Amino acid sequence: MATLMAVTIGLATPTPSHASLFDLIFQGIRYVQLGNLSERDEVSLGTQIDRQLKAQGVRIYNRNSAINAYINEIGQRLAATSDRPNLPYTFQVVDDNGVNAFATMGGFVYIQTGLIRAAANEAELAGVMAHETGHITGRHALQQMRQQALASGVAGSLGVRQDAMVNLGVQLALQLPNSREAEYDADRRGFNNLGRAGYDTTGFISFMQKLEGGRTAEFLSTHPNPGNRVSNLQAMNNTSTFANTGVGTDAAAYRSRISGL
Repeated sequence: MATLMAVTIGLATPTPSHASLFDLIFQGIRYVQLGNLSERDEVSLGTQIDRQLKAQGVRIYNRNSAINAYINEIGQRLAATSDRPNLPYTFQVVDDNGVNAFATMGGFVYIQTGLIRAAANEAELAGVMAHETGHITGRHALQQMRQQALASGVAGSLGVRQDAMVNLGVQLALQLPNSREAEYDADRRGFNNLGRAGYDTTGFISFMQKLEGGRTAEFLSTHPNPGNRVSNLQAMNNTSTFANTGVGTDAAAYRSRISGL
C-alpha cells in the first residue's frame, strides 16, 4: 500500500516524512516508487503525461486521417519488432512545422509534421521513429525522472508524488535533453529495430546526416550528439547483417503517402 495508493482528491498535502499512511490515503495523495515501477504503472503514468502534454499545447494533427493512419502503420510495424513488443504503443502526429520528434514512457511517440516533410523517404522517417521507440524500450525517461526527482528534492520517504512525476515527464518530453548515453543507446536500439522491421538502415543514417548539416532542426537541441552520431551509425551499418537494401527508400512513393499533409 505504501507503494501505490488510490487516486481521490486532496486539499492539504502533508510532507511524506511527517504524514501517517492513513493521512495520505485520506488526503488522496499517490506516491510512485520509481525504483520498481511496473510496466502497467509505466503505461498509466505515460497516459497521464500524454494528457498533460495536450493540455499544455501539444496539438495533435487532425486535418487528414490518412496521414495519422500512415504514421501509425509505420509505428506499429516498428513496435512489433522492438525490444518491448508487448507495450501498447501510441504513435501521434503533432501539428508543428519544427523538425522534431519526442517520446514518453509507456509507449507514447510524437512525430511533428515538419519532420515528416523533411524526411526524403519512409526509411528515413522510420529511422527517427525507431530511435524514439528506443528511448521507450530503454526506459530512458524513467531513469531521467529518478535523477531529476532527487536533484529537485521532490522525492520523499514514500517515493515521488504522482502529480510531480507527470510534470517532470512533460518537461522531459518537451524541454530537457536526453543524456548522451541515452542518445547512443536509443540510436543502437533504433538502428537494430529498423533492420528487424525490414527497412533499409541507411535511411536512419541519411536523415541524421541531413540534421547534422542543418542549423534549425529542433531534434538536435533535445537529442544531443553523442560524439559523432553519423560515424557511430555508419559503424553499426558496416557490421550489420540486415539485407534490406532499398526497402523504404522510394521517394516518390513516400511523397504520395504524405501528399495530404
